[in-house]
Amino acid sequence: MKKLKYTLSIILLIMFVFTGCQDEDQEFGQILTPNNIQITAVIEGADATNPNGDGSGVVHFSATANNALSYTFVYNDSQVSSPSGTQTYSFAVLGLNTYTVTVVAVGTGGVTSSQSIQVDVLSTYAPPQALLDKLHGGTSKSWRIKNESDSHFGLGPTPSNPDFQNIFAQWFSAGADTKAGVGMYNDRYIFNADGTFTHITDADNDTGGNDPTGDIFGRDPLIYNDLGNSGAGTIDGADVLNFPFDDYNENWFLTGPNDVETLNLTGNGFIAYYTGGDHTYEIFDRSVPNELILRTIDGNGEFYWWFTLITE
Repeated sequence: MKKLKYTLSIILLIMFVFTGCQDEDQEFGQILTPNNIQITAVIEGADATNPNGDGSGVVHFSATANNALSYTFVYNDSQVSSPSGTQTYSFAVLGLNTYTVTVVAVGTGGVTSSQSIQVDVLSTYAPPQALLDKLHGGTSKSWRIKNESDSHFGLGPTPSNPDFQNIFAQWFSAGADTKAGVGMYNDRYIFNADGTFTHITDADNDTGGNDPTGDIFGRDPLIYNDLGNSGAGTIDGADVLNFPFDDYNENWFLTGPNDVETLNLTGNGFIAYYTGGDHTYEIFDRSVPNELILRTIDGNGEFYWWFTLITE
């Protein structure tokens, strides 16, 4: 009888292990290691005459691999996750320098493979110290929309429009606090001296702790096209209100194309109102202490969107 019980126990154990293996296979499927990683680097402004770029130091990387589900870019011991396999870096060391960027391709079950690329990049742009001091003060600063003031958010034509005038929010300017409750006024934009950018999508729920959940305000359908159409948020005309979106981290860097000081955010990083596009923001005015006026062209090339930020 004892032998029979022992035999039954062994059989049950084998069945349990077999079932567990089946469950694991069903969860992950066939585990395949990513291979054939291909990395391309497009240096901003590079041509036959200027093979190392236009001096902005900006390089756009893209990666593909067989059996890869997502990618991580590694530069200077900093890791950035990129499901799409794209990442932009600004190499700010003055002169012509060689940089190494590593791409880690992630497959099913978390298996990885990696490949590195070297690029020779020319950097001639040095952001004014006054701008750096204003943006992060040598360490870190937190910014927000100046919602208590008129003209904190608006839109106007782009330079390609014959009606274009180089003035703030030429066609529409929001009055003080008129966009309350849509997912914009409780956002915080943190610029760190090391080039990292943190977007807190709801600073109100962080009192007494750190709650990463929040919501944002953006343009329909650009917000859905880029961030996922889950049916969430409320459509109000051409706007999407209170689209659920957690806090996130990206990188920032400054460039000066055509002598225009420009703030660049990597990935889907944005300020105040999601407009898609190239996620670059011209610094229109920084003359007022603790304030910045920014503008960006949306992903449809339709409008200039204007924002007034203030430090906390």
